[in-house]
Amino acid sequence: MSAENGTNGTPDAPAGSAPTAGPRPEPLRFFGTTWLHHDHGYTGRRIGVAAGSLAAAAAACLVLRVAYQGLQIADVGGFVSLLLIVMFAACSALAFAHTWGGFTKRPDPDRQASLRGLLAVGFVGTLLAYFLRSLREAPGESLHRAEYDTAREQYAKRTSRRSGNPRKRPR
Repeated sequence: MSAENGTNGTPDAPAGSAPTAGPRPEPLRFFGTTWLHHDHGYTGRRIGVAAGSLAAAAAACLVLRVAYQGLQIADVGGFVSLLLIVMFAACSALAFAHTWGGFTKRPDPDRQASLRGLLAVGFVGTLLAYFLRSLREAPGESLHRAEYDTAREQYAKRTSRRSGNPRKRPR
């Protein structure tokens, strides 16, 4: 979002129409600005995100199973196999919690950068967080809606003006 007016520069109105004054909604990944009024295929997109993230999580689990079977064939030992399982479970749980929290508040960019490796290893947790959140709303919709409503209220306060001299008003 830009610092000058609290918008991200995406037009609220279709191309060719007159621009509207005030803040504009920030687009969400896979949803654009359809989350604002739940129009233009919003429900279909939510179904697609839910199905896609669940399918990707299932495929990722199959890949992890094949990798685990490869370790069993290589006979690396029980400790290494247990360590691998615990590592993926812990990273997936942390990635789930981080992603879920990111749907309700903006993540700190420095913390996000430091957790990049953990989030990459725990990608299954991130996919499951997207799946579960898309059953309720577009992932991140409540955060963006709260920010948009706040921006609209601030814009309304800034643009409402008093008219006339307050001393001349009848009491």
